[in-house]
Amino acid sequence: MTFVDQKFQLKLIEFIQVCKDGYAILDADDRLMGCNQAFCDIFYLDMGAMQGIRFDDLMRLSYGARKGIRFDTDNIEQWLQEAHQKRRQNPFRLFEVDLLDGRWFLFSEQVLESGEMLIQAKEITKQKVLEHQLNSKVASLSELALTDELTKVANRRSFVESVDTELARCQRQMKPSALLLLDLDFFKSVNDTYGHQAGDEILKATALRFKKALREYDIVGRIGGEEFAVFLSETTPKTALQVAERMRSLLADYPLKAGSVELCMTTSIGVAFCQGQSSFEALYIEADSALYQAKRNGRNRVELYKMPEYQSGN
Repeated sequence: MTFVDQKFQLKLIEFIQVCKDGYAILDADDRLMGCNQAFCDIFYLDMGAMQGIRFDDLMRLSYGARKGIRFDTDNIEQWLQEAHQKRRQNPFRLFEVDLLDGRWFLFSEQVLESGEMLIQAKEITKQKVLEHQLNSKVASLSELALTDELTKVANRRSFVESVDTELARCQRQMKPSALLLLDLDFFKSVNDTYGHQAGDEILKATALRFKKALREYDIVGRIGGEEFAVFLSETTPKTALQVAERMRSLLADYPLKAGSVELCMTTSIGVAFCQGQSSFEALYIEADSALYQAKRNGRNRVELYKMPEYQSGN
């Protein structure tokens, strides 16, 4: 080895010792041959405790001390078995590791043909924080795109897309379904008498009350203005009418708060039933016709769409 080679190696070791990235070398038997202080700091250990330690024992030590790596397991031996199924399977491996203190590291493992492994650990905490913030913003924007901002139920576009998907599933499986259209009675008078802010409070309280009357997987949305819609999958006409009546009475029997006043609100509901091939547009037209009938018959009532006689053949 020339003097230049020796000087280079010594200088490389000097740089590694002061580097913020963690470096470690394991022998072919997974025993630590050496590391820098940055690598020790990941495990909250000093250089003496790290020297010559086996990989499995280092993981057990970190797991038992509850310092360093975050282990998503309650069985370290099982975790080690799974880890060994991934390690040394390829000459190079790259993966992310999060620590219990909140830091994140990008680990790389480079394996020589002789079996020695070089590990590099580069801190990426800032990048992960930015990634989390970006994902949160994307999730928020996605929610805004799918949710009615005022009532926090599905907006019209999201509701229609969800119903199209669920309706297709019901038709493939030959399951019945129903669409409910609900329109608040005399809602304009609320805005005219108490102002639009009170009207907004009524709409929010109405949506919350409707959701309480439904199953978790039922689809509810605000179609526009004071009109809401509900899609009930795998539902018979009898059950659909019972749900609609429950929603009607839940709104009519208990006043809603709008600021400092309490208002008694009612809703008219049209129900369209589907057994076989149909579309959202067809169901909507039928439910809207039933809703119109409920309004014409005095409001605060539920009407089931009935096919006209000349169409039904009666």
